[in-house]
Amino acid sequence: MARSLSMLEFAFNKLPGSAVIQRYIKSSHQNDPGRTILEVILIIFAIRTLLQSRTRADRTGKHFIQFSDKEIDELVDEWTPEPLDPPLTSAEKADLAVVPVVAGQNGPKPRLVSTGKNAINLASLNFTGLAGNEDIKQAAMETLRKYGLGSCGPPGFYGTLDVHMDLERDIADFLGSEASILYSQGFSTISSVIPAFCKRGDIIVADRGVNFAIHKGIQISRSTVRWFDHNDLKSLEDVLESVEKDRKKRKGPLTRRFIITEGIFEKDGAMIEIKYKHKYRLILDESFSFGTVGRTGRGLTELYNVPAEKVDMLVGSVAIGLCSAGGFCAGSQAVVDHQRINGTSFVFSASLPALLAVSASEGINILRSSPSILSTLQENVRAARAILDRVDCITIPSHPASPIIHIHVRFSSSSSLHPSSASLPLSPKPSNPASPLPRDVISWDWNIETEERFLQDVVDEALAQGVMVTRAKRLRGQEMVEARPSIRLALTSALTKKETEKAVTVVKSALVKVLAKRR
Repeated sequence: MARSLSMLEFAFNKLPGSAVIQRYIKSSHQNDPGRTILEVILIIFAIRTLLQSRTRADRTGKHFIQFSDKEIDELVDEWTPEPLDPPLTSAEKADLAVVPVVAGQNGPKPRLVSTGKNAINLASLNFTGLAGNEDIKQAAMETLRKYGLGSCGPPGFYGTLDVHMDLERDIADFLGSEASILYSQGFSTISSVIPAFCKRGDIIVADRGVNFAIHKGIQISRSTVRWFDHNDLKSLEDVLESVEKDRKKRKGPLTRRFIITEGIFEKDGAMIEIKYKHKYRLILDESFSFGTVGRTGRGLTELYNVPAEKVDMLVGSVAIGLCSAGGFCAGSQAVVDHQRINGTSFVFSASLPALLAVSASEGINILRSSPSILSTLQENVRAARAILDRVDCITIPSHPASPIIHIHVRFSSSSSLHPSSASLPLSPKPSNPASPLPRDVISWDWNIETEERFLQDVVDEALAQGVMVTRAKRLRGQEMVEARPSIRLALTSALTKKETEKAVTVVKSALVKVLAKRR
């Protein structure tokens, strides 16, 4: 026995690191013998757990319920599978029933199945008329023959092709930024960019009017959020100063801080000055302004003559601005490289199909070579606003240069749809920065369901007169702030000024006609 123990000790001492283990056991047992007993028990438990079967089961079947063949057949006949989705509500069925069906490809003047006639399309986001462009279609077909349909992999694995890198360079060169990164889905671009940079403990100061995708990105980031009033630079500066004052009061550390907004305001340079003054990074979402605003479609930075490199992260939509698919984030090389391993949508999603990347590059080339497209678009925007601004029964919250025009109906005090507190003065108290709700929320007592039914009547009336428009679609119950129902017009350069004026006049007459019936 003694010889066997000595041989075992000799063999143990030959193992690498045995001296360290011996020294640890001796010192541990000397200082706390009870600890040695506990560690031995834990080691025995670990070994037992590793050796026992992980798929223990009662193979005898004595605990199973025995069914006869007849009972099994009855249970199978009675079983009803649950639907993958809940059944449609009456409101959802009504929405689907009024959606117009187009015969053939969509465009500025599609043919409707219901009437067999062409209608002027002010519903689709085809601002620059690139949808259906013959040059883009030809380039896409050639790419399809060369590369096939899909990339079948994420960009970081084997999904990146030369056409993807070409498009990233084209976007960066078009905007005047150092680099850009391409995402395969437009919605998930901004909701991936935000949590890639903003983490728990960081400060986000966001516009209360930002879209649902930005809300999701902020929510995922788990950062501390402060809100400023929509399009209000004074409110923004007040919130920035209150954040700094609160940090000094708590003697907290200086963390990363970000300003997030969908647009730069009329005093665009002031936004940049505020950013530098308070040492914040700026994340600008140009999903609806890239390719539509500015002399050559470069967005709000071009419209207000602000260099793109002044914006830390400039996010845009390839799907909306270039009538392709996906989105992008432009900025410095360090900003782009960081997203290649931290942008969840970039890392875990299959890359954009090659034909869509080539279509986007062709779209940029067309915008570069044909600046008249943007001038035609802005001419149509001005023509539409000239007609709508004279209508007393509506209000338009959209920017004068925006090709998307939202129309809110202004009801008379005798109307049952009129908010009883709409005439309440705006509260003199500043809004609460910790809440996404604006300070005039007390006056928001409109009936969303009733207003949407009214606006749908306007949409149906306009369609009957040959003009396609749509209500602004919302994710009711999911958004932080329930937006007021509105009609959305999407203007396009594919129509002439005369055609645009004719279509907008039809919308105007439909509004007046339906409103007159309700009074």
